[in-house]
Amino acid sequence: MTKPVAVTDQSFEAEVLKSDKPVLVDFWAEWCAPCRMIAPIVDELSIEYDGKVKFMKMDVDSNGNTPMTFGIRGIPTLIIFKGGKPVEQVVGAVPKSVLKKRLDAAIAAPV
Repeated sequence: MTKPVAVTDQSFEAEVLKSDKPVLVDFWAEWCAPCRMIAPIVDELSIEYDGKVKFMKMDVDSNGNTPMTFGIRGIPTLIIFKGGKPVEQVVGAVPKSVLKKRLDAAIAAPV
Protein backbone atom coordinates (compact mmCIF):
# COMPACT_ATOMS: atom_id res chain seq x y z
CA MET A 1 0.00 0.00 0.00
CA THR A 2 1.66 3.22 -1.08
CA LYS A 3 -1.18 5.75 -1.14
CA PRO A 4 -3.52 6.47 1.75
CA VAL A 5 -6.70 4.39 1.57
CA ALA A 6 -10.18 5.64 2.45
CA VAL A 7 -11.58 4.39 5.75
CA THR A 8 -15.18 4.72 6.90
CA ASP A 9 -17.03 4.56 10.21
CA GLN A 10 -17.90 0.97 9.29
CA SER A 11 -14.36 -0.15 8.42
CA PHE A 12 -12.49 1.87 11.07
CA GLU A 13 -12.31 -0.83 13.72
CA ALA A 14 -11.01 -3.53 11.36
CA GLU A 15 -8.63 -1.27 9.40
CA VAL A 16 -7.27 0.91 12.21
CA LEU A 17 -7.99 -0.39 15.70
CA LYS A 18 -7.20 -4.02 14.89
CA SER A 19 -4.18 -3.28 12.69
CA ASP A 20 -0.96 -5.11 13.56
CA LYS A 21 1.10 -2.05 12.60
CA PRO A 22 0.82 1.67 13.40
CA VAL A 23 -1.84 3.55 11.41
CA LEU A 24 -1.90 7.24 10.51
CA VAL A 25 -5.45 8.46 9.91
CA ASP A 26 -5.88 11.78 8.09
CA PHE A 27 -9.26 13.27 9.03
CA TRP A 28 -10.11 15.67 6.19
CA ALA A 29 -12.86 17.17 4.00
CA GLU A 30 -12.99 18.08 0.31
CA TRP A 31 -13.68 21.78 1.02
CA CYS A 32 -10.77 22.15 3.49
CA ALA A 33 -7.85 24.12 1.99
CA PRO A 34 -5.30 23.12 4.71
CA CYS A 35 -6.35 19.47 4.12
CA ARG A 36 -5.43 19.84 0.44
CA MET A 37 -2.11 21.43 1.46
CA ILE A 38 -1.09 18.53 3.68
CA ALA A 39 -2.37 15.73 1.39
CA PRO A 40 0.79 15.59 -0.82
CA ILE A 41 2.95 15.36 2.32
CA VAL A 42 0.86 12.47 3.64
CA ASP A 43 1.15 10.81 0.20
CA GLU A 44 4.97 11.16 0.29
CA LEU A 45 5.16 9.75 3.81
CA SER A 46 2.98 6.79 2.83
CA ILE A 47 5.64 5.85 0.28
CA GLU A 48 8.56 6.46 2.67
CA TYR A 49 6.96 4.43 5.49
CA ASP A 50 5.53 1.70 3.24
CA GLY A 51 5.48 -1.57 5.18
CA LYS A 52 5.99 0.18 8.55
CA VAL A 53 2.83 2.30 8.85
CA LYS A 54 -0.64 2.07 7.28
CA PHE A 55 -2.00 5.35 5.93
CA MET A 56 -5.74 5.96 5.90
CA LYS A 57 -7.95 8.97 5.08
CA MET A 58 -11.36 9.63 6.59
CA ASP A 59 -13.75 12.16 5.04
CA VAL A 60 -15.38 13.80 8.06
CA ASP A 61 -18.37 14.95 5.99
CA SER A 62 -19.28 11.36 5.08
CA ASN A 63 -18.32 9.77 8.41
CA GLY A 64 -19.51 11.50 11.56
CA ASN A 65 -19.23 8.84 14.26
CA THR A 66 -15.48 8.20 14.32
CA PRO A 67 -14.41 11.88 14.30
CA MET A 68 -16.87 12.53 17.16
CA THR A 69 -15.52 9.54 19.12
CA PHE A 70 -11.97 10.94 18.93
CA GLY A 71 -12.98 14.56 19.56
CA ILE A 72 -12.03 15.90 16.13
CA ARG A 73 -12.94 19.60 16.20
CA GLY A 74 -10.69 20.96 13.46
CA ILE A 75 -9.30 19.55 10.25
CA PRO A 76 -6.93 18.41 9.08
CA THR A 77 -6.33 16.28 12.15
CA LEU A 78 -3.90 13.38 11.84
CA ILE A 79 -3.96 10.72 14.53
CA ILE A 80 -1.42 7.91 14.74
CA PHE A 81 -2.83 4.73 16.27
CA LYS A 82 -0.74 1.91 17.67
CA GLY A 83 -2.15 -1.18 19.32
CA GLY A 84 -5.65 0.17 18.77
CA LYS A 85 -5.02 3.38 20.70
CA PRO A 86 -4.20 6.95 19.63
CA VAL A 87 -0.55 7.68 20.49
CA GLU A 88 0.13 10.90 18.55
CA GLN A 89 -2.09 13.69 17.20
CA VAL A 90 -1.34 16.61 14.90
CA VAL A 91 -3.89 19.32 14.12
CA GLY A 92 -3.51 21.61 11.12
CA ALA A 93 -1.21 21.70 8.14
CA VAL A 94 2.30 21.15 9.49
CA PRO A 95 5.68 20.65 7.80
CA LYS A 96 6.73 17.18 6.71
CA SER A 97 9.52 17.17 9.32
CA VAL A 98 6.95 17.46 12.14
CA LEU A 99 4.95 14.51 10.82
CA LYS A 100 8.10 12.41 10.37
CA LYS A 101 9.13 13.12 13.97
CA ARG A 102 5.67 12.09 15.25
CA LEU A 103 5.65 8.94 13.09
CA ASP A 104 9.11 7.92 14.27
CA ALA A 105 8.06 8.45 17.91
CA ALA A 106 4.91 6.36 17.39
CA ILE A 107 6.84 3.54 15.73
CA ALA A 108 9.37 3.48 18.58
CA ALA A 109 6.77 3.73 21.36
CA PRO A 110 5.88 0.54 23.23
CA VAL A 111 2.40 -0.85 22.59
